[in-house]
Amino acid sequence: MTMSSFPWLTALVVWPLVAALATVLTGAGRGRPASGAASGGGAFSAGSARTVALVGSLVQVALLVGAFGAFDTSTAGTHQLTETYAWIPALGASYAVGVDGVSLLLVALSVGLVPLVILAAWREQGGDHVRLRRYLATVLVLLSFMVVVFAARDVFLFYVVFEAMLIPAYFLIGGFGQGAQRRYAAVKFLLFSLAGGLVMLAAVVALYLQVPVDPATGLRPEDAFLTENLTGLALDPTAERLMFAAFFLAFAIKAPMFPVHTWLPDVTQNATPGTSTLLICVLDKVGTFGMLTLCLPLFPQASRWAAPAIIVLAVISILYGAILAIGQTDVLRLIGYTSVSHFGFIILGIFTFTSLGISGASFMMLNHGISTGALFLLAGFTIARHPRRSQQIADYGGMRKVAPVLGGTFLVAGLSALALPGLATFVSEIMVFLGAYARWPAAVLVAVPAVVLAAVYVLLTYQRMFTGEVGAEVVGAKDLDVREKTVAGVLVAALVVLGLVPGPALDYVREPAGVSVEHVGETDPEPVLGALEGSEQ
Repeated sequence: MTMSSFPWLTALVVWPLVAALATVLTGAGRGRPASGAASGGGAFSAGSARTVALVGSLVQVALLVGAFGAFDTSTAGTHQLTETYAWIPALGASYAVGVDGVSLLLVALSVGLVPLVILAAWREQGGDHVRLRRYLATVLVLLSFMVVVFAARDVFLFYVVFEAMLIPAYFLIGGFGQGAQRRYAAVKFLLFSLAGGLVMLAAVVALYLQVPVDPATGLRPEDAFLTENLTGLALDPTAERLMFAAFFLAFAIKAPMFPVHTWLPDVTQNATPGTSTLLICVLDKVGTFGMLTLCLPLFPQASRWAAPAIIVLAVISILYGAILAIGQTDVLRLIGYTSVSHFGFIILGIFTFTSLGISGASFMMLNHGISTGALFLLAGFTIARHPRRSQQIADYGGMRKVAPVLGGTFLVAGLSALALPGLATFVSEIMVFLGAYARWPAAVLVAVPAVVLAAVYVLLTYQRMFTGEVGAEVVGAKDLDVREKTVAGVLVAALVVLGLVPGPALDYVREPAGVSVEHVGETDPEPVLGALEGSEQ
């Protein structure tokens, strides 16, 4: 069997479920240690479960390396590593998976962050080993769903997984969260997501009904839900706009985009930093990924029709998220609002309908995941050093003096969030600005102040938490240990490498961006073509 014929994607889907089962069963018969004691059988149970989960996630990374080895970047705009099996023939649904360059990078983001989240959560859940075991198993189940949703080539399969992901996400927020209002945040997240999903379901059914019936049998094809079969349908303009609006609403809630973003700050404030990393840095990318890979090719006319309004909302999101971040007193809630702003940039890039803008948006989906994931996890390390585990920015101060490595890595992550040249997000953000300026110059001019606002909320937060006099409650705080340095080091290294050598990653997004531009029937303006030629040189 050759590398290209091996079912890499199915292996990436199934293996996390196996690892989750092994994790939840490890030491299950040893019972709960009294008072959360970390000794004897309880310690063995906790240590074994953590090790099983970590090893399972690292095996997943090895499978990902194999998938990259079998992927041909010269044809990154087409689906590769494809597998198609009949699932529900009567409905025209198939288990059909495959990845182009963009979806492969998002699968990589999912797979790469999970081992870091597991390491970061090594001592979480208040010493309750049973809860920790279940938390880690739920993280691995969510990983399986994330791989499917980014690889799905069947719209019905995509929808099912889009909704199924809500189950582990709900329990990660409400069952394993750390905030006083975690159950409220979990229910709010669930209601927003279900509302968008139900609207999208109506559009999925309506889209299926547009597939031509075979005159000989009177039936629709058994693979009617394949995206390639749904692309290019002759749709009534009104019906197309309604279906587009339904899909877009579901994706805008997931993204999250103003004004349907209000669930996000509550979740980041009440979930664990590791959970927020997976939800905001990976799961929410399903929203922008869906806009790019479903809204544009399935509803090209409606996408062009709605673009002006979406551009306005994207610019509002950019400014609104940045302004509200400045006023936050809770560090995790602040990071949540920064993501509202950054997702606005991604959506702006997608709806520029230029190769440069869409390439920048696709690259930014990867960079934002790494940058914001670093902020969440480093903020979590900082909170763990406070005796009351306070999330209030005012309860810190001078942390750089007692924990210099923590302070330095937090600063790098923050500078990446404000798109400092030399770090990953700068490349993608400047590509979005250049691509958007070629078609929507007014939008770029209005959005540019967000760059200054980002500097304000990042540097002000760093100043309050890490400089000045050492806060009374963190005087004896310790610096990062080896486990935490590993997590921080991997994320910081990724930000630096992608900032200084972005070319290899851009090879995965350039061709898919051109395909997206063709789907909506647009052509690149001359300045964009010139910029692309310059970047290739």
